[in-house]
Amino acid sequence: MVATVLKIVFVLIGLALLYRLFFAGSRKGLTLFEMHFKQGRLVSHKGKIPEKFERECRAIAKAEKLTCTVRAERLGDVRLHVSANVGEAIIQRLRNLFPFEYYDKKTLDNSKQTG
Repeated sequence: MVATVLKIVFVLIGLALLYRLFFAGSRKGLTLFEMHFKQGRLVSHKGKIPEKFERECRAIAKAEKLTCTVRAERLGDVRLHVSANVGEAIIQRLRNLFPFEYYDKKTLDNSKQTG
């Protein structure tokens, strides 16, 4: 009886680990910011959003009456995620506006540079 209970517990633990491995581990990146739009209005946001990108995003969302989420993540490099209910043309416009170079700044080591 005890052996059966232990087998069941180990199987449940194994299934929980497999679930976490396959489904919960897909979004491990650091979220830089997140904006939620509803009917073209910014209803909530978190993180530090570059001012120009936020302004342009709001203008596009207002003109197109978007209901979506725009999120930037860093997992090695920076990626911009937009909800699936937005058309490809609008997603491309947002990607063109996004300042990837703002996040890809490399620090220069001036001590190793010789005149």
